[in-house]
Formats: sequence, structure tokens, C-alpha cells
Amino acid sequence: MVRKTNVVFKENLRGGEGTIELRHILAPEELMGHGTMYAHVVIPPHCSLGFHQHIENTEPYYVIKGKGIFVDNDGSKTEIAAGDVCVIEVGQSHAIENPNEEPLEIMALVINQRGKCD
Repeated sequence: MVRKTNVVFKENLRGGEGTIELRHILAPEELMGHGTMYAHVVIPPHCSLGFHQHIENTEPYYVIKGKGIFVDNDGSKTEIAAGDVCVIEVGQSHAIENPNEEPLEIMALVINQRGKCD
């Protein structure tokens, strides 16, 4: 089967700034209980994903294109660029910011903690 991604736009996602584009690769039911999101995320210039916690799941990011700032669980900020992987462990919080003039593109996969299916 071949199909198009399901594209949605979310304003102030998780309390962040601006409108984020989510290109959902798989629907939650296609993740068969192993996760809740697999998406190509586009964060426009001067937009952000707000600081939020992951309870009973984790969400690694893979940076595809652009540069940004990853805000880690302890509030520390790290510059990120294409090829970087951001790891968020179960129970941790994080945010991601794009203070630049070019879009920041990441792959995001929300994986459920073992035995914790939605």
C-alpha cells in the first residue's frame, strides 16, 4: 500500500510559539500499541514546541534539516543540527525551539513504555 501522509497544523503546540506542521507517517492504530506518533515535524522560523513531560512514553527526535535548540529535562539548552538525535527518556520533559530564519525539520517517534499501550 502507498498513501500520502496526513498533514495537520497545530498552533501553540504544547504551549509553544507559532504553528507547527505535523506530517503523520503512521496513524496511532498503525503503530499497533507500540506508540502514538510517528511524524515528520516542521518547525517554522521563530516557532517552538513547548516544554512538556512524557509519562509512560518516550520521544526520540532525529534532526533532518535546519538548526534549532533542544531544551532538555533539566532546562539546559543545546544547539542541534541535521544528523543529531535528541533522546527523551520516560518521565522526562523537553522542548524544541527554532530561533533561526530557516525551517527546522525533525522526525519524531512517540514510543510507549513496555506494557503501557494506549
